[in-house]
Amino acid sequence: MSDPLLHARSFGQVVRAYDRGRPTYSRDVAAWLGGGEQRGGLTVLELGAGTGRLTEQLVALGHVVHATDPDEQMLGVLRERLPGVRTSVAGAEELPAADRGYDVVVAAQAFHWFDHERALPEIARVLKPGGHLSLVWHQRDVRIPWVRKLSRILGPEHPLDELTRPLADSDLFDDAEEHTAKHWQVLDRESILDYVGSLSSVSTLEAAERERLLADVLALYDDYGRGMDGMQLPYLTSCFRARVRPLAAPEPAPGHPGHPEQRTAAEIDDTHQSDPPWTVTTGSMPRIEDEVTKAPRPSISDDDTSMLLIDFR
Repeated sequence: MSDPLLHARSFGQVVRAYDRGRPTYSRDVAAWLGGGEQRGGLTVLELGAGTGRLTEQLVALGHVVHATDPDEQMLGVLRERLPGVRTSVAGAEELPAADRGYDVVVAAQAFHWFDHERALPEIARVLKPGGHLSLVWHQRDVRIPWVRKLSRILGPEHPLDELTRPLADSDLFDDAEEHTAKHWQVLDRESILDYVGSLSSVSTLEAAERERLLADVLALYDDYGRGMDGMQLPYLTSCFRARVRPLAAPEPAPGHPGHPEQRTAAEIDDTHQSDPPWTVTTGSMPRIEDEVTKAPRPSISDDDTSMLLIDFR
C-alpha cells in the first residue's frame, strides 16, 4: 500500500513539471468559488496553493489572497508568478491566521491531502461569520475514447463522493452547493509528459517503472495526437461551496461571573430569550447533478471515431 504522506509531499521534487503540466482554472470557476459574482474585494485564504494556478485567477478578480502551501519549492514558483501575494509555508492543520479573518477559504486539488479532523476546525476558526469553504477538482473526462485509454495507463481518479465525504460529514459546515464546468488543457508531446510526471502516483514510482509508464503515454499520444500542434485534454471541473456554521461561544470557566453556577435563574432565562450576538442565514441552492458520476455514459467503444472531433476541440 502506498504512503499517503509520501504522495502528498512529492510535488516539490517535480515542481517545474507541475507548473508546466497542470491545468489552470477559468475565471468563471474562480468567481463561483469566491461566492458566485465577478467581483473582488474578498479576503481569501488559499490552502495547498501550489504554484499559483488558481491564485492568479483569484487575484485577477480583485480578491486579497493569502496563499499557503506546506512545500516551500511550490510557493517559490508562486512568488515568481505573483510577487505581490502574501505567502506562508503552512499546512491546513495549523493555519497562520487569526480567528474570523477571512471571507473565503479555498483549496484547489488539495483537500484530499488534509488531516480533516484537524484541518476542518482550523478552517472554521479562521472564517468570518457567514464565510465559506470552497473546494475544486479537475478530473479527466473519461467519456472521450483517448482519455479513457490514458486513464487506463494512469489508473482511475478518486470518486468525488470519496474526496468530499469529510466535508459532508462535518457538523461545522452547511450542506455544500455544487457546480460543474468543462475545461480543456492544450497538451503537446512534451507537456503531456510534464502533466503525467507531476502526478503523485507517477512521481513516486521507481525510476524504471516510471520510464515504462511515460513511454506508454507517449505511444498513446503518437496514436491520437497532432504532433507539434498538440491536442486538448478535456476535464470536468467539480466545485463545492459550504457555508461555515456559527461557532458556539465557549462556556466561561467555573468561578467566572458568566458561568451558569454563578448566575441566577432569572439571568439564565433572560439569556435564553435574547438574540445571539450574530446570526447567519444558512441553506444551499439546489444541488447540481455531478456529470462524472451521474450522467449516463454514451455507449461508445475505444475505437469509435464519432468522438474524435471532441478529442481535438
